[in-house]
Amino acid sequence: MKTIAPAETDENLTAISRVTIVGAFLNLALTALKTGVGVLGGSTALVADGLHSLSDLATDAIVFVGARIWTRPADESHPNGHAKIESLATLFVALALAFVSVELLRSSVAKIGATLDGSSEPLRRSALVCALGVALLSIFSKETLYRATLAVGRKTRSSAVVANAWHHRSDALSSIPTALALAGVLAFGPNFAFLDPVGAIVVAFMILKTAFEIARPTVATLCDAGADEQIVEAVRKIALENAAIQFPHKIRTRPLGGSLYAAHLHVRVDPETTVRDAHRLSHELAAEIRARVPAIVETTIHVEPFVERRDAPR
Repeated sequence: MKTIAPAETDENLTAISRVTIVGAFLNLALTALKTGVGVLGGSTALVADGLHSLSDLATDAIVFVGARIWTRPADESHPNGHAKIESLATLFVALALAFVSVELLRSSVAKIGATLDGSSEPLRRSALVCALGVALLSIFSKETLYRATLAVGRKTRSSAVVANAWHHRSDALSSIPTALALAGVLAFGPNFAFLDPVGAIVVAFMILKTAFEIARPTVATLCDAGADEQIVEAVRKIALENAAIQFPHKIRTRPLGGSLYAAHLHVRVDPETTVRDAHRLSHELAAEIRARVPAIVETTIHVEPFVERRDAPR
C-alpha cells in the first residue's frame, strides 16, 4: 500500500532539513543567475524561470520551518498532533506556484504584444547564448535536486517534502521550453523573438498544472475527506483475521494531516465475552491495525454483542 505520512523522528527531521537547505542554496543561486542573465539579455522566459526558482526558495523556507512544527507530538491544545500543519505547508507550496504562474502569464502576454509591434528591445546574441547555458544548467541541477528531495520525502513519508520535490521538478521542466525558445531565437534570428515570451507562457501553464495537482489532495485532507478504499479495505481484512471478532462495519477514517488518518469502526463479539476480554480484543485489534497500516495512527473501536438476526447493523 502506498502512503505518505509526515516525518516523526529526529533522524527524519535532520534528513528533511539537510535536503531543504541544499535546495535553498541552489534556488538562491539559480534565481540570481536566471533573473540577472534574463534582464541583461532581455529574455522574458528566463526571467520567468528565475521567478519560479524564487518561489522554490520561498517554499523551501516553508518546509524547513514547518517540519519543526508538524513533527511535534500531541499536547493538550493539539490532542490529535500537529500533522495538519504539514497539509497547510503543502497548500502554501501550491498557492505559491499558482501565483507565479499567473504573474508569468500576465507579463508574457504583454511581452508578446511589445515584440510584435516592435517596441521591445532586440535580444542580443551573446546574451542569448549565455541565457541558453543558464537554462540548460537549471534543467540538470533541478532534476538532480528533485530526485534527491523525492527520495527524502518518500523515506520520511512527508507529503510537504514530496510536494516540494515536485516544485523542483516543475522548475526543471519549465526550463525546457525556455531553452527551446532561446535556441529558436538563436537559430532563426530576431524575427522569431516572440518565441521567448511564448516559451514563458508554456512555462506558466506547466507551473499552474503542478499547483493544481499538489493542491487537490491537500484541500481534500483539510476538508476531512476520508482515506481511499484501499486503506478502508485493509482495516476490514485485519479485523476479519481475528476469529473472536465478527462483522466489522461502520468503518470511518478521518485525516489528521499530511496522509495520516484516524480510523473508527464497530465490531461484534460473542455476547458472553466479559468486559475485560472485549477491552483486550479491541486494544489488540487497534494495535494490529496501526502496525500494519502506516497511514493509520489512531484507532477507536466500538464493541457490540453479536446476535443472530437479519436486520441491518446498528
